[in-house]
Amino acid sequence: MKTEKKVNFVGCNDDIAAAEVVLAGIPYDVTSTFRHGSEEGPDSARAYSDSIETFSPDRFDDIADHKIADAGNLVLASQKPEEAVTEMEAYAESFIEKGKKVLYVCGEHLITYPLVKSYFKKYPGLKVVYFDAHADLRDNYDGNKLSHSTPARRICEMIGPENVFMFGIRSFEKQEMAYIRENRILCDPNMEEFLNVMDTIENSPVYISIDVDVIDPGFLPGVGTPEAGGLSYKDFLKAVEGFSGLKNIVAADINELSPKYDPMGASSVFVAKMIREMLLVMAGK
Repeated sequence: MKTEKKVNFVGCNDDIAAAEVVLAGIPYDVTSTFRHGSEEGPDSARAYSDSIETFSPDRFDDIADHKIADAGNLVLASQKPEEAVTEMEAYAESFIEKGKKVLYVCGEHLITYPLVKSYFKKYPGLKVVYFDAHADLRDNYDGNKLSHSTPARRICEMIGPENVFMFGIRSFEKQEMAYIRENRILCDPNMEEFLNVMDTIENSPVYISIDVDVIDPGFLPGVGTPEAGGLSYKDFLKAVEGFSGLKNIVAADINELSPKYDPMGASSVFVAKMIREMLLVMAGK
């Protein structure tokens, strides 16, 4: 598969073959329904990572003390959703075959669906932890089943709604709320059940997806679909601490940073720190 890279994420300078964790960009934004720009997210996070330290005082750990590679960005042969998701599945499977743990830094949230599909083939007992401001549970958007409004619905249909755990959600369509209630999906806007969920899925294979619009837009305005309210950076750190108790994080993604809506760059710095924390928790000690 063709990839390209302008600059590494800070401290991620090892070869993929030797890496404990791989950072891989998928800069795709075609189905966003309000405003586009997340295709610039992966490279902006890399560029602004130069402004942060490789050491995390919260995890008391340093990226430089681990073997972490930056694989660059996937270059898709087609931008059509039906064809692009097939390429994304194949890309994820190439890492699974190599036994590599990957943090995907993505454009729009649709990308999570083909990635989870690949990991579910390898791990039938897969659990998905899903952070977002929006439910993403529409059956379709203007007739399109492959939209950034539908990935959580497609994932529930694939792995079972009882295996999806949603946090930070604060925006629903009426039919989405009905689907949540009908299928008894755990949907916790304030993370009140978060630690209980982490205990429950501690020994399961887990995929973590984080749409950065779960963060309050007062802290992180550079997103395509901002939603009032939301989590803080300290809330995110509490989530990372919870992730640290999981025995088998098979992969994760961070998505939907749209840097052009925050020309001061604060959103890209915020997301760069999120990436650092996730790389460290996935590498472990």
